[in-house]
Amino acid sequence: MKNLSLGASALQVTPVCLGTMTFGEQVNEADAHNILDRSLERGVNFLDAAEMYSVPARAETSGSTETILGNWFAKRPGARNRLVLATKVAGPARGMPWLRPEVSKAGIVEACEASLRRLQTDVIDLYQIHWPARNVPSFGAIYFDPAKDKPAPSVLEQLEGLAELVQAGKVKAVGLSNETPYGVHEFVRLAEQHGLPRVATVQNPYCLINRSYENGLDETCHRLGVSLLAYSPLGFGLLSGKYDETGLVGDAGRMAIYESMRKQRWGRPEALDTARRYNALAREHGLTPTQMALAFCYTNRRVASTIIGVTSVAQLDECLDAWGTTLSPELLAAIDKIRWTHRDPAQ
Repeated sequence: MKNLSLGASALQVTPVCLGTMTFGEQVNEADAHNILDRSLERGVNFLDAAEMYSVPARAETSGSTETILGNWFAKRPGARNRLVLATKVAGPARGMPWLRPEVSKAGIVEACEASLRRLQTDVIDLYQIHWPARNVPSFGAIYFDPAKDKPAPSVLEQLEGLAELVQAGKVKAVGLSNETPYGVHEFVRLAEQHGLPRVATVQNPYCLINRSYENGLDETCHRLGVSLLAYSPLGFGLLSGKYDETGLVGDAGRMAIYESMRKQRWGRPEALDTARRYNALAREHGLTPTQMALAFCYTNRRVASTIIGVTSVAQLDECLDAWGTTLSPELLAAIDKIRWTHRDPAQ
C-alpha cells in the first residue's frame, strides 16, 4: 500500500485505516492491543477513534476506546510517531446525556483536551466533528425537515474552535463526519473567507448498501479537494455474509448481539435482503463477500482511505488480505445493476 495525502493537508496515510470503535465493548484491552500490534506490523499507519467510543455508546464506556489507545501508546514507545491518529469531537447529544449538549467553540477545545489526556499524546493529527451541530438528516434519516431547526453553534464558531487547537499545536488537520454537501461547502467557504483551517476530510458511510455519498457529496468533495474516509465498508457486517443464513440473530456479530443496532439503518430488512444479493454475486465470481465489498471501496476513485472495524486479529488479516483484489468490468456492471433496483437501503 502506498501512502496518500488527505485533502490539502500534509498528512500521509495508508489507504486502509484501522477503526477502533469496538475497543472497550466487544474487544477488551488486551485483545485490542494485539490487533493494534498486528495492524502496525502489517504496515497500516492510520488509526481512527472518537471521544464517544466504544459503540454501542454507553456512559460507562464513553472514552474507553481512546483510553485503550493511550495505554497502547504508553506500552509501545515510538509507535505514536509512526502513526497518523484521528479522533472526533461528538456532535450535539443524540440520546447521550453524558455528552455536552452542543458543539460550541469552548466545547470543541474542552473535548480535544480530554481526548489528548486519554490518548496520552500531545497532538491529534486529524480532528473531526463527528456529526453536524445543525439540523440535518443523518444516521438513517433521509429527509431534511426545517421545522426541526433550533439554535446551534455556527459553522464559523466551530471553525474558530478548531483554529484555536491548530494554532496551539494540538491538532494538525481538521475534518468532518456524517456531513452533507451543504455542510462541506460551508466549512470550506468560511475557512477560506476567514483564514481558518480548511477541512481535509469527510468521514461518511460508503459501501455497497449505502452509496448515498455519490448523490451530490461526491462532486462537492472532488471539486473542493476534500478526501473521503469511507466508514462501514462491510455495512456493519451485512456484506461479510455472516448473516446470510441466520439473519440478524445469534452471536455472529454486533448486529445480532446488540438490539439497539438492529433498530438503526443497517438493521432494516431491505438492507439485509440487498446485502444477500451482493454476497451471492461475489460468490458467483469466485470471491468472498468480504473481498468484493472491500475491493469496491479499496479500488474506488472516490475513496481516499477505507476504515475497517474488526474484533480479532483474524478479521484484521482477512480485511488486509483483501487489498489487491480487483473487480472486473463485468462484475462492476452487475453491482450497478443491483443498485439500480435496490438503491441504498442502509442510507
